[in-house]
Amino acid sequence: MRAVGLFTHGGPEVLKLVELPEVHAGPGQVRIRIHAATVNPTDVGVRNGTRAEQQKADPPPYVPGMEAAGIVDEAGGGVPNRFKVGDAVMAIVVPKGSHGAYREQIVLDALSVVRAPAGKTHPEACTLPMNGLTARQSLDLLKLSPGQVIAVTGAAGAYGGYVVQLAKAEGLTVIADASEKDEPLVAALGADIVVRRGDDVASRIRNHFPQGVDGLADGAVLKELVIPAVRDGGAFTSVRGFQGIPQRDIQFTATSVRTYAQEFEKLDRLRQQVEAGKITLRVAEIYPPERAADAHRRLEAGGTRGRLVIQF
Repeated sequence: MRAVGLFTHGGPEVLKLVELPEVHAGPGQVRIRIHAATVNPTDVGVRNGTRAEQQKADPPPYVPGMEAAGIVDEAGGGVPNRFKVGDAVMAIVVPKGSHGAYREQIVLDALSVVRAPAGKTHPEACTLPMNGLTARQSLDLLKLSPGQVIAVTGAAGAYGGYVVQLAKAEGLTVIADASEKDEPLVAALGADIVVRRGDDVASRIRNHFPQGVDGLADGAVLKELVIPAVRDGGAFTSVRGFQGIPQRDIQFTATSVRTYAQEFEKLDRLRQQVEAGKITLRVAEIYPPERAADAHRRLEAGGTRGRLVIQF
């Protein structure tokens, strides 16, 4: 079975095609013949050594990838009858050693797998599980109610775009940031107010909401720079482990999607929202596995709108 992995950490050039042994589904598991996997910033951390200490527990090759879509080709005992061999599915993957989404075949707990949205291609479907669940978790942590105001930084990205759309589906007022060229995109995703992105975005948000917003999802990882946008007693969540220094009774949380890896009902709800037209799946470009290094270079160059996908 082909996979894209690495034996030493470094730049995109360390990604190589490798051969891995066939795997089989055990009790409560399904095996997926992967046809598409996304390239995400977290994959760069697997590749460049940021996660080297955690990876030491397993031998290389290390295979990145947290989102996949494909076809169920084997089901273990006790798997719910919602799956059958031949079904098109999508899944969230928590990488460990060679167990990552950049491979042709993977075995996962059935709770990490749901049917793919009807009418969507494998590359489209694979853009939802990890990024969508990350957005879902951020909103769960912020605990906002219909009519309240959420600010979203990094709104043109995959995570930020999903936060905008899910927030609108829940009756929130959304103020989001964007570069000049991305303003039409962010507005099309449903943001009520779009402000120019930048280190001083907090002041632009306060221009519209002088008391501050009720909650903020920091997809741009601006950290301390954007906390002033949140009202006293509001809520703030970030995607890179940032917890914030206690101040003004703001509730700081860190969004960590790994804890949602087996939230089947939440992932299936995202599928339903795609089918209902409430969530937009965006593919920026598709690469063959032989060009995975190019996909990483493109991602690190910045400015990608939608997800880069490796198609097996």
